[in-house]
Order: sequence, then C-alpha cells, then structure tokens
Amino acid sequence: MATVVAAVNSFSNFLFSPTHPTLHHMESKYLSGFIGLALVGSASAQGLYNVGSEAQESMPLKWVVGTSVIYDDNVGAGGGGAAQSSFGVNPYVGLSFVSMTPQTTWDVYARLGLIYYLDKPNIPGMSDVSSQSRAGINLTHRFSERLRFSSRNFIAYELEPDYSYGYASSRQMSEYFYWQSDNSIGYRWTERFATYTGVSVTGATYPNVQNNDRFTWEAYNQMRYQLSPQTVVTGDYRYAQTTGNGLSSDSTDQYILLGLEQRFSPNTIGIIRAGIQLHDVNGGSSSSSPYGELALNSQVNQQLMVRAFARYGIENYDTVVTNPTAGLVEYNDRRTFRLGISSDYAVTQLFTIFGGVDYIPTSYQSGHSVSTPPFLGSVSDLSEDVINLSLGCSYKFNDLLTGTATYNYTKSSSDIAGQDYNRNRISLGLSAEF
Repeated sequence: MATVVAAVNSFSNFLFSPTHPTLHHMESKYLSGFIGLALVGSASAQGLYNVGSEAQESMPLKWVVGTSVIYDDNVGAGGGGAAQSSFGVNPYVGLSFVSMTPQTTWDVYARLGLIYYLDKPNIPGMSDVSSQSRAGINLTHRFSERLRFSSRNFIAYELEPDYSYGYASSRQMSEYFYWQSDNSIGYRWTERFATYTGVSVTGATYPNVQNNDRFTWEAYNQMRYQLSPQTVVTGDYRYAQTTGNGLSSDSTDQYILLGLEQRFSPNTIGIIRAGIQLHDVNGGSSSSSPYGELALNSQVNQQLMVRAFARYGIENYDTVVTNPTAGLVEYNDRRTFRLGISSDYAVTQLFTIFGGVDYIPTSYQSGHSVSTPPFLGSVSDLSEDVINLSLGCSYKFNDLLTGTATYNYTKSSSDIAGQDYNRNRISLGLSAEF
C-alpha cells in the first residue's frame, strides 16, 4: 500500500480529490485544499488504511519473485476441530508499474502466489494447496482543473482474511473470491466547494461455504468545503443495497455523515467521519446505528511511519452463523468495530522492523432461526472478539535480495461454534526485485 509520504509532497488541490495527486500549476490559496485525504464512497475501498495513496510519479515495470517458509501451529483455526500444526511454503511472483502524465495516471499491480502445506490438514473443506493472489488497477483522468474521473479496482482470491480490508473477521477453510470497483466524478464548483459523486460495486464469493456470498452496490455523493489550506469539511450521503445468497437476506443501508479532513503537518494527514446508519433487512427488522470511520497516516520522522484506522457500524457479512442452542441463525443486526494500527521503523538503510495490531469486537443481535425445522425458543445474542498481532523485520542484503522474518498471533474469543481459537505463525522469506 502506498505510503503517505508521496501524498504530502504538495498541498495543491486538497479540496478537489480525496485520494489523487496534485495539479501543480494551480495558484489560489483556496485551491491548496483540493486534495482530500480519505476515500470517497465506502471506507473499505482497497483498505481501511488507505489515505492519500495515489502515486506521485511514474515508475517503470518492477518484478518481484520470492518465497516464504511458514510454521503454523493451528492450520485449521476456525474449522472447529482440534489444533493441527504444519509447515508450509508460499512462493509468489508480482509486478507493478505506474504511468503518469499531466492528464492521466495508471497504477497497476498484481501478485500471484499459493500456500502449500507439507502435512495435508485433516480438515473438511481445506486443501493442502490454496491461492494467495490479488491484483489492482487504479486510474485517474483529469479532464480539466475542475473535472476529474477516478476508478479504483481490486480483486483477490485468497485463503486468509485481510482484516485491513474491512469485509471479514471469521476464518474459512477454503479460499474466498473478493472484488471491488469504485468509480467517481469529482467537480470543483467554486474555489472552496467541490463534490464527488460515484458508484461502487463489491462482491464476495466463498465457493465451499454456504450463506456467505454477498453482492453490494452503493451510490454516494460527497460535498467538500474548504475552511483553510489544511482543512476540509465534508458531508456524505450513501445508499447501498446488498444481496445475500442461500439463507442470508438482502438488505439496504443509508449513511448520513459529517466529516473533517486535516493535514496536521506536511507529513501527517487524517480524516474522521461520523453520523448515522439506517439498516433495513428485507423480510426482517430495521435498525439504526451510530456510524463512524477514521484514518490517520503519519511519517513521524525519516525512520518511523505510523498508520491507523477505526470503523464502527452494522456490517452485512457473516450474518448467518451457528448459535450454540438455536442452531443456524441469521442475525439482522451485526455491529462491528474495527481498529488497526501498523508501523514501520527503519533502523538503518538496510534493516527495518515492522508490526501491527487488529482488534475486531462484534455483536450479533436481532437473530431468528433459519434451521429446518426452525428453533422455536428465544434466540440469544452472540459476541465475538478477534485480535491479530504481528511483528517482523526485513534486511536488504543487496540491491536485488531482501530477507524477512515475521511472527503472527491470532486469538478469537467467540460464542459461535468453531470460531474460538488461538493461532501462532512464524514465517521466513527471501525475495528478489528487479
């Protein structure tokens, strides 16, 4: 994910575009607010850490080839069975390039990989070989100083959930297929006022899991008013419809939000938005919830980078679960708080340490039985807490080779059957970039 350093090289255009680069020839002091800091549309668009992430200069085609050796002491965590350990290998190949002209920017990246467990896990639905692949294409086209088009597109076919993308917390035993496309038009009406209007579509498919597939389309409009060269006030309205499969119901969500986007310094940018979410489940109950999202990126000094995000609201994923007493239950109100903090510290030009934490408490409310025959008693609410910790380091041996070592700990404390576990993973890797 691009760092905030590239995003803060210039203040011009702060108001106009929440994620896109500057147009250096604008001179008005009010136009210095035309680059916003946060994502328009869904806060999960290509990662909750994503703040001011558009490339600032062209980059030639780069390739990376590498592999990691992994020890996992609970390969089937989340599968409900006894803990099983295994060694695995994770080979991968990736590419990236950026093409930038005064009018158009293309940012393309891809990584194809797999995980192969040497000891095949004895877990239903889990294979010894699983994909770890993702790709993205981002486009910005500037029709004029006032008008621009933005398209951000991402696709993944992976085994492990990436908590920073904001669409999963429970672990499944097979790969999931996830994709997202966010397309918007930004227009500057005056020196201080601009709008962004767009549509995003998101899909998640779990080939070997029932009731988890989702498709969401969302239309949104954001109004942006510049208070100062460093501060923009925003107002958002979002309308989203989600289609579920199997026993999961369709739903509709509306978001009404006020926000503030701020450059605290040339190297620190952040956003906060808060308001109300109106959630309606087809054939089920309606509810409302406070909704909020926050993102912060800071290059504290030449060595230390810190990134953070937080989000709270009603989510539409993983709503059909197994209740310990009522069997299969759909919950119409799944409230989730997501907090993530990550950091990189360059000890020397060759040696870097990095780490992070994700914390995801979830409350399942307003449940009804979808078992056959249905459970006739009272359906209890459920709760789940997931914490994920990571710590690692990298060492650049030369211009070609880089070595990494990572430790990851995951703990899930859950009322849901099969989702209560501890897991430790150790990874040693070597990669070549050319």
